[in-house]
Amino acid sequence: MADMAEFREAATAWAAGGIGDRARELAARLPVRTVVLLEGPSDVAAVNALASIRGRNLEAEGVCVLSMGGAMSVARHARLLGPSGLGLRLTGLCDEAERRYYASGWERAEAADHGIFVCAADLEDELIRALGVARVEELVQQEGDVRALQTFLRQPAHHGRPRHQQLRRFLGTKKGRKIRYGHVLVEALEPDRVPGPLDDLLSSL
Repeated sequence: MADMAEFREAATAWAAGGIGDRARELAARLPVRTVVLLEGPSDVAAVNALASIRGRNLEAEGVCVLSMGGAMSVARHARLLGPSGLGLRLTGLCDEAERRYYASGWERAEAADHGIFVCAADLEDELIRALGVARVEELVQQEGDVRALQTFLRQPAHHGRPRHQQLRRFLGTKKGRKIRYGHVLVEALEPDRVPGPLDDLLSSL
């Protein structure tokens, strides 16, 4: 039986230059109603973690949460999957620096731009600010990454930076770490401390 993972794979292959027949077929069969376009897998991890905490099954609701592998791909994904393509509703979460790519992609896809939710720096920065530095360091310890963090902080390039910036950079220093902490940081949030862009995105679905 087809599932959302298959649609996600077919949509990604289509956006990479493949044929769209499989994506069209699956979109109609599942059915899919909304696509959440995210820059990377750590954003996907955070969105899925928050949905789980709130008792939401996004796939069952017809929502496909899709990592594009970078904001530069948003126009292509939006054109194929949005109103001018498969006719799906588009929404997404991006960094302030990437807002222009999303806005341009939405415009080309003839989509309403109110579906774009923007983080000031990036989602990791939003989560660290929401939790506070001390709590994030506790979580790093619980995850067994204290020695790795200490080694990172001894590097001259990171001396003098605000602690939250150091932690933000640390999360991206090893493959898979940002994805893991996408779950960990969201799961540690108090219900009233969810960053606005993430909270608003989920509420819109």
